Amino acid sequence: MTATHEPAAGPKSPAATRDLEQHLRRDLAGEVAFDDYTRHLFASDASMYEIPPLGVVFPRDADDVQAAVVAAIEHGVSLLPRGAGTSLAGQTVGPGLILDLSRHLNRIVELDPDARTALVEPGVVQDRLNHAAAPHGLMFGPDTSTGNRATIGGMIGNNSAGSGSLRHGMTIDHIRELDVVLSDASRTHLAPLTEAERRRRAEATTLDGRIHRELPRIVAANASAIADGFPQFWRRACGYRLDRLADPTDPDAPFDPAKFVVGSEGTLVVATRALVDLVPRPTRTVIAVGHFTSVAAAIEATEDALACDPAAVELMDRVILDLSRQRIEYASLGTLLEGAPEALLFVTFSGDDEAELRGRLRRLGTLWTRHRHGYHTLQAITPGAQGALLKVRKASLGLLMAAGEGTRRPHAFVEDTAVHPVHLAAYTRRFKEVLDRHGLTAGFYGHCSVGCLHIRPFVDLADPAQVVTMRAVAEEIKDLVAEYGGVNSSEHGDGLARSEFNRQIFGDELYEAMRRVKRLFDPDNRMNPGKIVDAPSMTDNLRDRAPLPEVGPRTRLDFEVIGGMRGAADRCMNIGLCRKTGSGAMCPSYMATRNEEHSTRGRANALVKALSEPDPHRALGDERLHEILDLCLMCKACKSECPLGVDIATLKAETLSHHHDLHGIPLRSRVFGAIRLLNRLGSAGAPLTNLPGRIGPLRRLLERRLGITAARPLPVFARDNLIRWFGRRPRRTTPAPLGQVTFLADSFTTYTEPEIGRAALELLELAGWQPQLASFGCCGRAALSKGLVDDAKAKALDLAHTLAAGTEPNTPIVGCEPSCLLTLKAEHVAMHPDDPQVREVAGRVRQVEELLVEAIDAGHLRLRGDAWPAGRRLLYQGHCHQKAEVGTAATIALLGRIPGAEVVELDAGCCGMAGSFGFEAEHYDVSMTVGGDRLFPAIAAEPEDTVLVATGVSCRQQIRHGGGRRAWHPVELIRAALDEPSVAGG
Repeated sequence: MTATHEPAAGPKSPAATRDLEQHLRRDLAGEVAFDDYTRHLFASDASMYEIPPLGVVFPRDADDVQAAVVAAIEHGVSLLPRGAGTSLAGQTVGPGLILDLSRHLNRIVELDPDARTALVEPGVVQDRLNHAAAPHGLMFGPDTSTGNRATIGGMIGNNSAGSGSLRHGMTIDHIRELDVVLSDASRTHLAPLTEAERRRRAEATTLDGRIHRELPRIVAANASAIADGFPQFWRRACGYRLDRLADPTDPDAPFDPAKFVVGSEGTLVVATRALVDLVPRPTRTVIAVGHFTSVAAAIEATEDALACDPAAVELMDRVILDLSRQRIEYASLGTLLEGAPEALLFVTFSGDDEAELRGRLRRLGTLWTRHRHGYHTLQAITPGAQGALLKVRKASLGLLMAAGEGTRRPHAFVEDTAVHPVHLAAYTRRFKEVLDRHGLTAGFYGHCSVGCLHIRPFVDLADPAQVVTMRAVAEEIKDLVAEYGGVNSSEHGDGLARSEFNRQIFGDELYEAMRRVKRLFDPDNRMNPGKIVDAPSMTDNLRDRAPLPEVGPRTRLDFEVIGGMRGAADRCMNIGLCRKTGSGAMCPSYMATRNEEHSTRGRANALVKALSEPDPHRALGDERLHEILDLCLMCKACKSECPLGVDIATLKAETLSHHHDLHGIPLRSRVFGAIRLLNRLGSAGAPLTNLPGRIGPLRRLLERRLGITAARPLPVFARDNLIRWFGRRPRRTTPAPLGQVTFLADSFTTYTEPEIGRAALELLELAGWQPQLASFGCCGRAALSKGLVDDAKAKALDLAHTLAAGTEPNTPIVGCEPSCLLTLKAEHVAMHPDDPQVREVAGRVRQVEELLVEAIDAGHLRLRGDAWPAGRRLLYQGHCHQKAEVGTAATIALLGRIPGAEVVELDAGCCGMAGSFGFEAEHYDVSMTVGGDRLFPAIAAEPEDTVLVATGVSCRQQIRHGGGRRAWHPVELIRAALDEPSVAGG
């Protein structure tokens, strides 16, 4: 065995590191970050590894990439390119300089529908490319489950595939040409070449010339090893693809170095631009979902599925199904299933002829019935019916990760093997025997159509004995997959998890050929060293190995997970769903800035760093940490959309309280935290108190002194507030048939938008309820958002106890402002988990929409077909807290009761207002950027007669300010549509 290819040395001292940083700041247009927090954020990816880098750069263009390589050469450091950082095998962590190509290098330069190609920069996200190609009936073939954040550059580095690889192959099959920076900082263009063209390139004395000269020689010298040494199964994401340069069946085949570097994990080149092939996008898709009593039974049914020419066959086990039922974002799947299946098999058929696709569904059903496969088959024909199925299938990894507790997590070290589907049942059976013998459990999901199951055993990396077990299992599975002629890495790559075994997998001769390739491209071992060849042990550089502080910080909020507050942050497994930009609400500040530290993942990792310090209380007051958390809108989207339920809003509130302990409470935080008092005083003094909001000099003074932006209109205080109106209103004289209902008079419905509260109270009374107005306190939501946790806890306890004592037991508590009402249900319990009255009140909270739907359906409220909201298009923007805690189904149902209404729920994410956030001068621009991402364009695209609807006061304010139109609360529309003469009441 030859000597190890030694990696490029790093700076020898802190002074040398500072010199490197200064060099980069001087020569790059993009940002440069060497602070401890940024280094920690980029020390991990979605794998089980952690290696702090020297620093991170965010190149703005190819010139910046080249300049970064020059700096790395001059200072003797290694470097690695990174996209979304969702690698599962540790490809995108290393000790050198990280080049984040996702933040700025994300342009679709050109899309040629006739040639079916796209010229893209490496940071372009797969779904964004597909969105741009869709109007032309095209798409990028590889369809990874991480398509809403995976970058094309990352897919090239990894040779990614996806569920549709049976039809479309892997990324390597769709790359035509690449612009790259080589290890000596020279730039070149890689593309298929005739032999004459290759010879001309080979004459140059440059590194590019040497590559074009020597690479064919390596192939020729190792032709036999290349023919015999590669695993025979086609779905490979391992080693250097010398087999793509050696085609014995066609000696005149072009020399294609562009395809050759695909899957090289940043160890050979840094791609700065790619010409990729596009494929026809099917216009129709139908899905069959088979229900099975075991994973083995589902796998046995794969052969029949493949006989029907599917686009994909995907497996999901009960572990993932059960986890999906626990999360609002994914729970709808459970309502579609029959019984309690131990496994599901998703069989997808795609094409342009729906009749033909339905025929394949019928044929599959016939085969499964004949062979007694499964006990039920669900057919999903329309996109609407398929939505819940696809959402859960794509979230399988994250949902499985949510099953981890503490440092015992489902880890990726044997999750990427693949065998021919004909062997899959027997192979999986043997695989499970290995796990059983070692006492490990695992979740099963993946691509049965191509023999790839992502099996992730639960392992505690903090336990040295389990690390030994993990390695033993990895070695046994490596041998087992070879026995079946399969591959150890089929789409997730080698990285740190599997590179160590490549000599055994490929044999000495082929492995040495790969080492020659590495030395040819990268003689100084500068490019992402330690991956594919000359790798460290798979058990080096594991996360969760460092000792933690013996005592964590005393927290004001309750974190019901192993490890307390740190454990709550450390639930993040870096899968990066929070980096999506085209759907959902998580994470609005990342969508605005495209900065890793503004993602849920970035903030969770920053908190883990702070909470791992010797004095975590003091670390929570760190100004750099405060900067990272500052743009969090506390929308709570992460609580529901993150499959692991990482709740940054709660973590931020707790962190702010520690910051206040050390640095004091800002005046503005005190003002906004006391919003109920502020609004009550404003209402009492109206209309005079509304004048300052209209006088420019006073607004500018307010901005200078309190940081409240002069660019946004202030709310208007109503003198005739809800409490005054309710106090003078005649009481019902007849018994209420439905009993008592308590209406929460929140700070906004009461003092700035009382017309909404009036509509709700009138509707409840007309429906047969006896409304009682709860106007005696604040829920504490505003104080909590400012980190005034002690104040919020006191307000919560006071309100909950008053409600418990002053209202009838087991009667509903409703309200119109989701953030206030749902605080009783969620945050009050988190602040006072052991208080029985708090829990009793929380259990009585219902949305007002639920009661109104029940009343309409029972005939207690009748809506007119000739009322102005009837027959209109209703565009609904859901409140983020509502989505996170209870979902929007009740609101959609209520709006759907308006005769003839067309109800459309926007997928426009967070509005960007987030209570006081949008009023704060330093946050105003981000607030408007968030709204301008999807919400404002969606509003602008609607006709004038479309009725805009929003349940949240902040949403309505933002729509008025940024969209220039009024948004109605649903109860206002129901009140306007009410046929009063025919209602029940008294």
